Amino acid sequence: MMPHIRGNATTPIETDMKPKSSHLESSLRHRKRLVKKLPEITALFWIIKLLTTGMGETTSDYLAHQMNPVFAVALGGIGLFIALFLQFSARRYIPWVYWLAIVMVAIFGTMVADAIHVGLGISYLLSTAGFSVVLGSIFAVWYMSEKTLSIHRIHTFRRELFYWATVMATFALGTAAGDMTASTLNLGYLTSGLLFALLFSLPAVAYWRSGLNKIATFWLAYILTRPLGASLADWIGRPQDLGGVGFGTGHISLILGILIAALVAYSTYSQAGVAGAVNPKSE
Repeated sequence: MMPHIRGNATTPIETDMKPKSSHLESSLRHRKRLVKKLPEITALFWIIKLLTTGMGETTSDYLAHQMNPVFAVALGGIGLFIALFLQFSARRYIPWVYWLAIVMVAIFGTMVADAIHVGLGISYLLSTAGFSVVLGSIFAVWYMSEKTLSIHRIHTFRRELFYWATVMATFALGTAAGDMTASTLNLGYLTSGLLFALLFSLPAVAYWRSGLNKIATFWLAYILTRPLGASLADWIGRPQDLGGVGFGTGHISLILGILIAALVAYSTYSQAGVAGAVNPKSE
């Protein structure tokens, strides 16, 4: 008679399955930690984003007039390096770390766009076209590499690199585009701001009414926040002889900085904007 071995036969199978299950759970926990490095896209996100674009514009202008422009760019570059180092080192979404990186990208991106125009004499029209090509190239390489441009699927270091490269390109492009409409096309800061406010609303309307791809509408809106916020900040801060209200770029930077800090503090203590777990089927 054959011995009864059912218990012994199943034991190795159960033992083999446990490490696989444990590995899967560990992988999912890892993905959940990484996705929380970016905020959820809410109304609060767009408000803070618009404020950072305005602050980046006015702070860059203020520093360029208060110190040697070369030293100002170097200072902005150091600040950006530190902010991105903190962001990449974080293992989860920390509001003040993320938004510090965005603010420094806004300031340094503005400096780079202005330096290309003032220092190298390249027109805003040409720099706008050039930054558009750079941004389009980043999107193309990102999509060919990862098969998605969704910010809800940033769960690898490489995708995070693509994300921040895209963010920096959008700020430089937005700066050049806003200055082009205000100066080259002679629309002025207020008219430019109103134009970009209209353009900013179109992706949302397109998504709501026609179901346009939400990844495309997000990035279109994201790009347009830069010239929108910068144009309105320039209008309030720039001198009257330059088409502004004359409130002062330093004052605008201080006010916007306080508002950003207050909203980020609210986000931190209320957990507003904290992203949820990765959904592999999303977007």
